[in-house]
Amino acid sequence: MKALVYHGPGIKSWDDVPDPRIIEPADAVIGVDATTICGTDLHILEGDVPECAVGRILGHEAVGTVEAVGSAVTTMRPGDRVLVSCISACGRCRFCREGHYGQCLGGGGWILGHKIDGTQAEYVRVPFAENSTHPIPAGMDDESVLMLADILPTAYEVGVVNGGTEPGDTVVIVGVGPIGLSAILCARLFSPAHIVAVDLADARLEAAKQLGADVTINPAREDAVALVKSLTSGLGADVAIEAVGVPDTFEMCTRLVRPGGRVANVGVHGKPATLHLEDLWIRNVTITTGLVDTWSTPTLLKLVRSGQLEASKFVTHHFKLADIIEAYDIFSRANETAALKVVLHK
Repeated sequence: MKALVYHGPGIKSWDDVPDPRIIEPADAVIGVDATTICGTDLHILEGDVPECAVGRILGHEAVGTVEAVGSAVTTMRPGDRVLVSCISACGRCRFCREGHYGQCLGGGGWILGHKIDGTQAEYVRVPFAENSTHPIPAGMDDESVLMLADILPTAYEVGVVNGGTEPGDTVVIVGVGPIGLSAILCARLFSPAHIVAVDLADARLEAAKQLGADVTINPAREDAVALVKSLTSGLGADVAIEAVGVPDTFEMCTRLVRPGGRVANVGVHGKPATLHLEDLWIRNVTITTGLVDTWSTPTLLKLVRSGQLEASKFVTHHFKLADIIEAYDIFSRANETAALKVVLHK
């Protein structure tokens, strides 16, 4: 089969590789009908995720068709359409039993496209298949469902829920790429008073406005802290969601938030950020971090199916899977191309 293979920082290629096969009784092999590229894949290519070995097939999001199942799989059969989650779960360890699937001790967690071969390929082996896929209801389109593999549950769990978002809050989202835009949609479910989007790209700020942001700020031209304080009687945001993964945006979030407020870090950081405890200790600021657990995926699937979350709005570019090198180029130059999510079909 063909697959997108990581050959070290900055190097990738569309290669011929062996077809995946069933290795463990709980495995399934899925034929990839649609996949996408994540900002985390770009972090891998930048060398920010050293655990990802040279030769790894990238990708951790897919919608596909079951091709084969292991002997322990009883709830899936060949021909079923499924969503492949970005998180795999053994279902038995302490963390899985608590719903913290991202911290799985039994061989799961974020492994696809990271510790084992991933979904940017014609076929993918999914361990713990019954716990790591979701059946797709009839009538749902691939593109909307694909957004539930990673960006929507990540934004919901690690951003909106970890941030303790409540009705009437002022929520500031720093970085409105796919995760930040997802956080806007998910924050709206909690009826905040204001949703503020902060980004350097005007095209993304316009997308944020279309998805429900009340205020947009470009910090290259405007003082984000002053503007947020003007919205909140001089206090600052109740919740600041960091959705970029660079030191400047994390530190900005700590300046944007009010005393007693919450900073929810979602971005994948490849470099250290300064934690200004000399300023924060007296302000009762809570900072959360996290890898998505995907406990929310079934609920979000219902919301997408009912039309309460318009997931397909994230998709800006379409490609054939064989054109994935071009798709990476478009996605990596999002400030120029206005790319949000690219979808690759078989």
